[in-house]
Amino acid sequence: MMRLLLFPLSLFLIPFIASGQDTLTSPNTHAILYHAAAKQPLLVVGLGGSEGGNAWASGRWKAVREQFLAEGYAFLAVGYFGCKDTPKLLDKIAIDDVYAAIVAAKTKLGLQNMRVAVIGGSRGGDLALLLGSYYPDINCVVGLSASHAVFPGHTQEFTTSCWTKSGAELPFIPVNDAAVPFLMQRNLRKTFEAMLTDTAAERRSLIPVERIRGAVLLMSAKGDEIIPAVEMGEKMMARMEKAGFAYPHQHLIYEGGHAEPIKHFDEVMVFLRQHFRTGSE
Repeated sequence: MMRLLLFPLSLFLIPFIASGQDTLTSPNTHAILYHAAAKQPLLVVGLGGSEGGNAWASGRWKAVREQFLAEGYAFLAVGYFGCKDTPKLLDKIAIDDVYAAIVAAKTKLGLQNMRVAVIGGSRGGDLALLLGSYYPDINCVVGLSASHAVFPGHTQEFTTSCWTKSGAELPFIPVNDAAVPFLMQRNLRKTFEAMLTDTAAERRSLIPVERIRGAVLLMSAKGDEIIPAVEMGEKMMARMEKAGFAYPHQHLIYEGGHAEPIKHFDEVMVFLRQHFRTGSE
């Protein structure tokens, strides 16, 4: 899946922001909170993808973190597998644990009622959408190359869900017979397309994005080599429209591949200013 390694050169041209950094104690996560000296009533949470570790805490993403601080947000980088004291694999990850890290950040900042935006890429985008769907105090969700449904965990057998909630596995779309040849060829796009022919499993496994209680931004690319991200994004938009979704929701589509959306953080910043910073939903 996508590795969150690229970012616009313009993000280096930001003012220096005096900030603090705290490693939080939270079960099964690696959570680092970045914040300015003054209290910030807005929290942005960054979730990496299937590369594992805590991508948003890496040096490669320092410029982006500093940009969020310059915009007036506190920033929480969360690793949920592949870190010390976290699961080794992207398999049966408890979204409750990730939410607990967000609660710990609010407690550390002394602002339990602060507004929260969650941003994730690839599998982290799926997680961001799940958090927004199940926790009503998430006020904004940004999914970069995200899926509209739950898929198997990354084990050799592919027989368990990627995510759990309250101790139970979330329903997922299984690897069916049609997908196996493409999986053996390492053709991931075709693998996912074949899995999605199981429309009954797809319906059972949908991420309930229409439950999100805030603005939603999806960003995907036409040439995505991993998942049919544009089609998945359009399905989510259609479901929100059908449900009479009351909050701003936008799907930005680009040329390029799976990593293309992470080159357009200027669009993310604009969306947050319009629909998160002001509290207008």
